[in-house]
Amino acid sequence: MFLPVLLNIFSIMKSTIAIGCDHAGYQLKEQIKNFLVQQEYKVKDFGAYSEERADYPDFAHPIAKGVENKEYSYGVLICGSGNGINMPANKHKGIRSALCWNKEVAELARQHNDANIITLPARFIGVEDAVACVDVFLKTPFEGGRHADRVKKISEGC
Repeated sequence: MFLPVLLNIFSIMKSTIAIGCDHAGYQLKEQIKNFLVQQEYKVKDFGAYSEERADYPDFAHPIAKGVENKEYSYGVLICGSGNGINMPANKHKGIRSALCWNKEVAELARQHNDANIITLPARFIGVEDAVACVDVFLKTPFEGGRHADRVKKISEGC
């Protein structure tokens, strides 16, 4: 009797998203953060808070730890190429951070890899495409099945 009501409540609730960037990703981070707030996600902003020089590992590690510990449902990381901030995130057990540059790649990262952090290359992607990537990433479920075995093999390497 109460189960359908509870399931409906949980489907309405939005996830908490951790977001962070270095100086190169600051402007894009602000745009994505605004989009997430408009979509009624809870957002935890780890910085950077300006375009002053900042080191991407200082943002990647706390966000990866938070996602790893289930404090946040997903993470969004941004730097100039996307590669630098992606590397430290993937050092964490249970993190599958995916560098995405279009919505098809973002969708597959969720469907096939059960990615829990999306990384964006601020110098190589426009705001519209970046927002589309984040939107599809957050809305796409993991397919499981044959992909679950592959994801398990990723985790076993740690």
